Amino acid sequence: MIHQRFKSFFFIFCLFLFFLPAQSQVITGEQLFDKIVIDPGHGGNDSGASGSISYEKDVTLSLSLLVGSLLKRQMPNIKIIYTRDDDSFVPLHERANIANENQADLFISIHCNSILNPDFFGAETYVMGVHKNAENLEVAKAENSAILLEENFSELYDGFDPESDEDIIMLTMFQSSSIDHSIRFSMLVQEKLKETAGMYDRGVKQAGFVVLYLTTMPGVLIEAGFLSNPAEEKYLLDPNNQMKIAIAIVEAVEAYKIFFEE
Repeated sequence: MIHQRFKSFFFIFCLFLFFLPAQSQVITGEQLFDKIVIDPGHGGNDSGASGSISYEKDVTLSLSLLVGSLLKRQMPNIKIIYTRDDDSFVPLHERANIANENQADLFISIHCNSILNPDFFGAETYVMGVHKNAENLEVAKAENSAILLEENFSELYDGFDPESDEDIIMLTMFQSSSIDHSIRFSMLVQEKLKETAGMYDRGVKQAGFVVLYLTTMPGVLIEAGFLSNPAEEKYLLDPNNQMKIAIAIVEAVEAYKIFFEE
């Protein structure tokens, strides 16, 4: 047990050192805002959360493609990069690599929520940070569990266990210098999802997501509603509502671009 704890801490510490140069760059108004990575959660043999008639991987792909299409129309000078644009499985570390190698200015990971209690509903947006309660921890564990489907995941993540409370909590010990920008964008996302898409605002939250930790730019993970809630699942599957959600996210990006370039 002691060896495993040390190994997990060592893994996180090494990642921190590896990404420190990129993360420690100060974001200034001199930088251009011209690249966005859109990350549809799950895919392929990783279906993610499920509702009575839907899988998270399908809803997230549909929403992500809509967001990308609208962004290309509204902001033609910005390059849109997808971590996946079909029903394929992309490991978490590869999703982060796509964003890092393209030197993206913003990373948007789109997901749907699920919980045993079918009464829960609403949208929430996460940034990398310290768990505030057990619910945040469970969400992070659920999303991080995708690494268990990766080949040689134990070697790739050097013993990191996505089902271990301890490992995920240690992941949150190191904060990116872009956290303020991530929080600002997440607040805009929640505001627009409430105003434009009419979704219940569950707020901005912090938790230890591997895909956010490994990226070196401002980034958020959007949980766009609960598939475990029958009414919200129906809402999320409606193409008109998907368009409202996509428009809300694009409006948040437009508002964030102004803040970024100030």
